[in-house]
Formats: sequence, C-alpha cells, structure tokens
Amino acid sequence: MSRAEKATPAGSTGPRNPLWGLGLLRSEIITLLRRRRTFALLGVVAAVPVLIGIAVRIETGGGGGAGGPDGGAGPAFLAQVTNNGLFLVFAALAATLPVFLPMAVGVVAGDAIAGEASGGTLRYLLVAPAGRTRLLLVKYASVLTFCLVATLVVAASALAVGALLFPVGEVTTISGTRIGFGEGLVRAALTALVVAVSLTGFAALGLFVSTLTGSGVGAMAATVGLLITVQIVDSIPQLSGVHPYLFAHHWMSFADVLREPVHWDDLIKNFQLQGLYVAVFGSAAWARFTAKDITAREAREAREA
Repeated sequence: MSRAEKATPAGSTGPRNPLWGLGLLRSEIITLLRRRRTFALLGVVAAVPVLIGIAVRIETGGGGGAGGPDGGAGPAFLAQVTNNGLFLVFAALAATLPVFLPMAVGVVAGDAIAGEASGGTLRYLLVAPAGRTRLLLVKYASVLTFCLVATLVVAASALAVGALLFPVGEVTTISGTRIGFGEGLVRAALTALVVAVSLTGFAALGLFVSTLTGSGVGAMAATVGLLITVQIVDSIPQLSGVHPYLFAHHWMSFADVLREPVHWDDLIKNFQLQGLYVAVFGSAAWARFTAKDITAREAREAREA
C-alpha cells in the first residue's frame, strides 16, 4: 500500500480530518528515516567524529600536544580536543559543515520531489489528495527534519567519542573565560541547532532543483554541484563582493556560540540569509510545482534518463 493510500481513507475525496496533513508528514518522515540511503548518509556523518577523535588520540598519545606548533592546523577547536573531549563536538561540526552535512542534505532535498516523479509515485501522492502546496510543505518539513537529525547524529557521535577518548570538564570559551561542563553541553546543543538552521536555505534550494526535473539522480547531482560551485566561489578573494549573498558564507559563525557572552551579529546575519533563501527558493519551488504537469510520460522519461 502506498503512502497516499495509507494517508487517505477508502472512498475519501479530500482531507476531511484536519490532522490529515500531520499524518502525511509523519508518514513521510518515517519513510525517509527508514531508507537504507538515509542510514548510509547518517553513518558517513557519524563516522567523521570517530575518525577525528582517533586521529587526535593517536597523534597526541592522549596528551595535550595538539596545541603545539601545528596546533592551528585542522578544523577549528581541534587544538582543544585533548584537553576537553567536549570540544570534539565543535571540531566535528566544523569539519562536517562545509562538505559532509550539506552533501547529505543535498541528496535528500534533491530527491524529495524528483525521486517521487522518477519512481512513478508522485501522481498517486497528489491523488490522495494532498494538494500540491501541502505536499511541497510536507516534503520540505521532512528535509528539515533530516537536517536536524543529521546534525544531532554528528554531535552525539562526537560527544560519545570525546568522552571515551579524552577527559571532560569545564570549558574554556573562545573569549578565554571558563564555563561549567553543564553549560558547555548546552552550548554544544545550541551549536548543533545553529548548524541545522544554517542548512535550511540550501535545503530550500535543493527542493527547488527537485521540482525542475523528473530524475532523482539528476536533481541530487545538480544540488550537490551547486554546493561545490558556491563553496569554490566563496573561497575566491576576487569575488568577495558576492560572498555575503552566498548561503554558505556565514556557516562557520556557529563558533560565536562558544564566546562569552555569545556574539550574535554574524549569527543573525546567517539566520537572515537562510531566511532569504528559504523565501526565494521556497516560492520558486511552489510556483514551479503548482504549475507542473505530472504525467506518466514524465515519469517514463525520468526513468529513461
């Protein structure tokens, strides 16, 4: 039985139950989290903190040598990991945010609509009837759920590995002050939330790309390609004029959460930029999807592609 059949009672001609949309969202999230591809993506991002922790442990022998002459190399916060395993959370998020996390989100977002079209299930979801606007919102909400889950997986993996391999205790902030371990955990959770929010604009862009084609593989490749292109452009000094408008430009502002007090200027700029991308590309995705002709021919062409 398809998700459309599960979400709509037999003989129903419309969503009579006001909670019908929530049922569709629950079904979509469960379907997403049960996919083998999702487990693979989460496994990859969870492995990054493990590799970083083991590498630092081997390099320093468990001592405090990470802050030596080469201590500035590697992801931010890496020099502090041997002194406090909680810093592995910040180091892992800094290492995964530029590439691993957004690539995983790009795969899920790019496949959101195009994957249903290529599998021939999109027309049946619309027959439910979900309504195109509601279905698009459900798809985006499921992608946002994945953003949060993937980020929390990285943070949880890093926290477990950091506590296992290194001592934990009071946290020295970037400002030089010290905070308790409990407050440090709160800052780590807040950092993970900031990282998840930082991916919302890119998720909206990926959803828009997903409405442009009936090929799930093509949409995923195009979304990841846009990510790589933006990262390259953001690293070219001669193009600094466009940097503030790139969705990835303020991603690393999450480090300001570990200041005392928290510096909100760059964080707010990041949130505003992500909100702009969500508004622009969310609207573009809605305009494209509501006018799109969902036909059997489109699904067949997507499979042939």
